[in-house]
This record gives sequence, structure tokens and C-alpha cells, in this order.
Amino acid sequence: MIQNIRRPATAFSLLTLLALPACASLSSKQEGAAIGAAAGAAAGGLIGRANGSTAKGAIIGAAVGGTVGAIIGHQMDQQAKELKQNIPGATVERVGEGIQVTFSSGLLFDFDSDRVLGESAKNLKTLAKSLDKYPDSDLLIVGHTDSLGTSTYNQDLSVRRARATSAYLTSQGVLFERIKSDGKGELEPIADNNTEGGQARNRRVEVAIFANAKGRAAAAAKAAKGL
Repeated sequence: MIQNIRRPATAFSLLTLLALPACASLSSKQEGAAIGAAAGAAAGGLIGRANGSTAKGAIIGAAVGGTVGAIIGHQMDQQAKELKQNIPGATVERVGEGIQVTFSSGLLFDFDSDRVLGESAKNLKTLAKSLDKYPDSDLLIVGHTDSLGTSTYNQDLSVRRARATSAYLTSQGVLFERIKSDGKGELEPIADNNTEGGQARNRRVEVAIFANAKGRAAAAAKAAKGL
């Protein structure tokens, strides 16, 4: 499970420790803004989860805010624009200081399968190239299902699909350390499970992209130089 979402006190401590070195050369005003934003990051993770989106919660929970966050957001704008152009069929959203990419499970997998489809692998290859171009980020991959079948089976399938997506990205050169995966089964629907259209929307894989410690430090250095 994702510790920075489920244990907000630990997440706050980690984010604060990461933020302090990165802000060492900032003005006191900039430093205060960044640290203050880090204090709100753990709460952001809880808000995301409460709203039914573990992926969005991870992005919100990793936010820095202030001048540093604005620099991170500017880079994410460019990456999101490229992803929208290059990954047909996927939904690309800018969330806070990160990006959420949502793939319909039908776009990546056969029904009731966790094996990545050959044609759909092109989309994951494109995503991997983007992650290589913008290396200062981490990912959380979250699998979701509809409510058909047992909740136990759906949970297992969502985990296997998230792991399969993670494994494919790793096979394309994305560092294993950058990726975490999770499965939420039928627990976070985005549509009505009583209709076929709603069930199709709920069968999905979400990829949350957010700045890692290196990315936050690089953004802090730019902020200190007034870039």
C-alpha cells in the first residue's frame, strides 16, 4: 500500500526533510512557502483518497507549492501537452503539480486478462519515452475494475494489471525505483456500475506522475536563481 497516503504523519516528516535541503538557497519567504506547502501535502493525500482517487491523492500529497511548485507545474504542462498529442485513446489530466494518465483497461488488456495487448503496447512505449525525457518524476500505477464478480477477484485482477503495466514500463527502461503499483479493485468507481458504459469506464489503469526528490531539488535551485 502507499505509505504516504495512509500514514500522513510519516508523509509530512519525509516531505519536510526532502524540502528543506532543496530550499536551502531560497529567500526566507520562498523557503517558508515551500515548507508550508509541504505541511499541506499530507492533508492533500487524504483529500484525494476521500474523493475516491488514490492516484490524484498521490499527486496532491507530493505537492510542494510556492515558487518551486510553480516551476514543477510548468514542466508538467509541457509533458502533459506532449502526452496528449502522442497517446491516442488515453485521458491525460493535469492535477496540481503532476499528471494523471488514464488508460481504459480495454485499451491495454483483453477481458479478464492482465497481459498487455500487443497493439496497446505502443501507448506504454510512448509513455516510457516521455518518462525517459523527463526523468525527475516518480509514478504510482493504480488498477481498477468494475463491480462484476467477487470483490476479492476484482482486487486481485486490479493489482495484477497495475503490476503488468509497471513491468512493461520497466522493460522499456523506466527505472524500477521510480514506480509503485497498487490495485483498488471496485472501490473507486468513476461511473455507474449498473450500466455497461459505466462498467467500461470503471475498468481502467491510472498512472500518477509527480516530481521526485531530485525534481524538487532542481526546481528549488531554479527558484533560487530567479528562473
